[in-house]
Amino acid sequence: MNASNIGHLVQLAFIAGAALFVIGLHLMNSPATARTGNRVSASGMVIAISAEIVFVTQGGVGLGNWVVLIGGLALGGGLGLRMARTVAMTSMPQLVSLFNAVGGGAAALLALADFIARDGHRVLAGGVPGLDGWRTLFIIADVIIGSVTFTGSLVASAKLMGRIKGQPILIPGGRILTWLLLVAGLSVSIVMILAGAGAVTYEPSILTLLLLAALACALIFGVTMVLPIGGADMPVVISLLNAFTGTAVAMAGFVVGNVMLIVAGALVGASGAILTRLMASAMNRSIANILVGGFGAGEGTQSALTSAGGTVREVSVDDAAIQLAYANKVIIVPGYGLAVAQAQHGVRELADLLEARGIDVSYAIHPVAGRMPGHMNVLLAEANVPYPQLREMDEINPEFERTDVALVVGANDVTNPAARTDRSSPIFGMPILDVDRARSIIVVKRSMGRGYAGIDNPLYVNPKTGMFFADAKRGLQELVAAVKAL
Repeated sequence: MNASNIGHLVQLAFIAGAALFVIGLHLMNSPATARTGNRVSASGMVIAISAEIVFVTQGGVGLGNWVVLIGGLALGGGLGLRMARTVAMTSMPQLVSLFNAVGGGAAALLALADFIARDGHRVLAGGVPGLDGWRTLFIIADVIIGSVTFTGSLVASAKLMGRIKGQPILIPGGRILTWLLLVAGLSVSIVMILAGAGAVTYEPSILTLLLLAALACALIFGVTMVLPIGGADMPVVISLLNAFTGTAVAMAGFVVGNVMLIVAGALVGASGAILTRLMASAMNRSIANILVGGFGAGEGTQSALTSAGGTVREVSVDDAAIQLAYANKVIIVPGYGLAVAQAQHGVRELADLLEARGIDVSYAIHPVAGRMPGHMNVLLAEANVPYPQLREMDEINPEFERTDVALVVGANDVTNPAARTDRSSPIFGMPILDVDRARSIIVVKRSMGRGYAGIDNPLYVNPKTGMFFADAKRGLQELVAAVKAL
């Protein structure tokens, strides 16, 4: 088979892989088919990698390059498999953010490597780089977006891990520096694009220095952009950086002429942008407002009664079990505390017990509950909670008024009634789960500490609320035992 036929087959393989990506993304629309969607997308990636290896080996690949190819596949595949198998559900947001960093960084390096491979030797020889306006645009866009994603995602991951404090970190003169970096990066981009189009003329070495300057500006910009953003906005930031990663990968596809990268990047970029917009709307905040500097001081240990007023009513495990066991309808509201305690299996066991007694049980899922998009859905799916029981906020909110008991496990800010009534609150206007409208409320919580937004929650002093102070996992185990004893 000649090289031309092999090239055609490789392109067909790329198209097949791209089709599998689209099908896989479509299957991820539903929790019931999400796992199948992951497998379909993974199959597309296997086809893409195999086709690319065939493509690059047509011109002959030396032993050293084979070592790089096989070593890279083994190292990356091995690390990915180990991380996926060992990561705790509480660490999933950090892992997603790290993967964003890897994707953005790899895309930026691909553009730099392509520039060096095609143009670097001309630059070093003092010749004119073989650039054009469009190709230069894709290179500079890839380098800037990929680099911003790389450092921004690392900072976001460090915030989620607790390596960097969760509250907004304001560097003296940081916003001015951020704007200067943005202006400098755009200026360098315009100069390079004009040079590539032949509108202006520069020494080849100057173009290389400009590209490196753009790289440096973007790397610093990623840090200064994410540091001032508070922990409460991290789910939106992760989604936004995911969109950046996809865009950088698509730009890399244009740089190297790879249709697979273009399709995969466009899918990730578009879906990430849509999700970011939806999540920002769910918090009643604009994306621009989030990027200027979000709210959120990290999960605090201070009392949540500073300004809420009222009296906290504590309930025993027996009292809580009686309320649950003799209810007709129960809505469970999971939050990050459930994930931290790894209590998803306990909540499923409690729900099964209640259902066996003929009680209607469902789960209220807020769009930004947890630390990443879909965090609660993934957590509960791990415990094999039936998909129909997972109800989104708009669907479940009208049912709280007909609910006998709302069981809140580790959720704080997404149940805070101040979002509806307190105009001075930073979360005012954010759609919340209408837990306070249930006939009775049980909150499983370790202490009266504040949530990630760092503000008081009047729900805890609501006369209908009973506070069951316990770690989510231990508390649910005690509730299961108490319900069984009735």
